[in-house]
Amino acid sequence: MEILSYTAFIFMGIILGLIGGGGSILTVPILVYLFGTETVAATSYSLFIVGVTAMVGSFKYFTDKLVDLKAAVAFSIPSLLAVFAVRKIIIPIIPDELFTIFGINITKSIFILLVFAVLMLLASFSMLRKSTIDKKYENTGFNYPLIFVEGILVGAITGFVGAGGGFLIIPALVLLAKIPMKVAIGTSLVIIAAKSLLGFLGDVTNDLSIDWISLSMYSILSVTGIFIGSKLSGKLSQERLKKVFAYFVLVMGIFIIMKELFFK
Repeated sequence: MEILSYTAFIFMGIILGLIGGGGSILTVPILVYLFGTETVAATSYSLFIVGVTAMVGSFKYFTDKLVDLKAAVAFSIPSLLAVFAVRKIIIPIIPDELFTIFGINITKSIFILLVFAVLMLLASFSMLRKSTIDKKYENTGFNYPLIFVEGILVGAITGFVGAGGGFLIIPALVLLAKIPMKVAIGTSLVIIAAKSLLGFLGDVTNDLSIDWISLSMYSILSVTGIFIGSKLSGKLSQERLKKVFAYFVLVMGIFIIMKELFFK
């Protein structure tokens, strides 16, 4: 079981390397359900793992000139501010006991996981329809105000649940920055790396207890996976992989909702 748990991080990296996003959304469930990590700590660990993995994954896109630095900066600045503010200020002040609904006591940890599950459902729907985005919006201009607003939104979501938000960033870059899908994927990895690592820094400055040995091991496994995924990406159908993974994420999202609400 322990070997299977560690293998899950390699799988997450492989997905990120194969389809350029989505895999990072598995990090929090892996930490919570396979390693028994407390939810808030899991979102923090996820920020570091996702940040490091995305940073390594972005190197190939840089060398292939598939990163739009102008779009990355325009999106990253508001996103970085939002993710740091959420991790530094908002997460610490949320009370442990929130409310009761239908006899179910909703705690801080359960609420974060429920928000995360909804995010997984949205991610699955996004991946199922993403292939049409590039053609439909290829004539849209570079919209700075909307990019700024989207950056704040994605940063806040990343800070709250610890996911990279690639499923939100990539469509935003295509729709609002008028850049091709492949460039959007590379640019998204740069943005994810920057905002995730800054969000983790917000936790470190809040004196969160970090198991650096375990965190380093998880990150190494994820980075190993992204190299494997990158090697396989040219040999497998990305559209088919996205669809299969989207359904997997959909099932996982439903599982988290059911488990946290009805099977605690």
